[in-house]
Amino acid sequence: MSVINMARNIKEIHPKFLICFKYGSFYNTYGKDAYITNYLFHYKMNKVENDIPLCGFPKKALPKVMAKLEEKKINYMTIDTRNNYDVDDKVDNKNLNTYDALYKKANKYVKTSKKLENITNKLMDQIEDERLSEKIEKIEKIVYES
Repeated sequence: MSVINMARNIKEIHPKFLICFKYGSFYNTYGKDAYITNYLFHYKMNKVENDIPLCGFPKKALPKVMAKLEEKKINYMTIDTRNNYDVDDKVDNKNLNTYDALYKKANKYVKTSKKLENITNKLMDQIEDERLSEKIEKIEKIVYES
């Protein structure tokens, strides 16, 4: 069974847990969990099969990630893919879990970041356009007026 399928199965059972899958010398998070990981730690987000978001981080960063998740009261699990998907760590904050609230913030953050990245790329494509500086001035005026 692929990691993606296993992630789906585990998320059905534990929908309010951020699940980190140990894969070699990295940990990967998928779907909503990838949004939260990207939002909290600014690790790069990619897409895998069927356009599913993926966010990974090095194994040595796990203590920092776990500390932040505990600080933010987010339920999490770490799972070893090479050891029959055994759970290495599990923290359950019960009623204090902030997974849903943080996902809402993360979703907004990721979508806004993507829009800004697209705007930046579009402007960079127009780098030789004589009117580019006018466009940038308009953007600056809007951004800095508040």
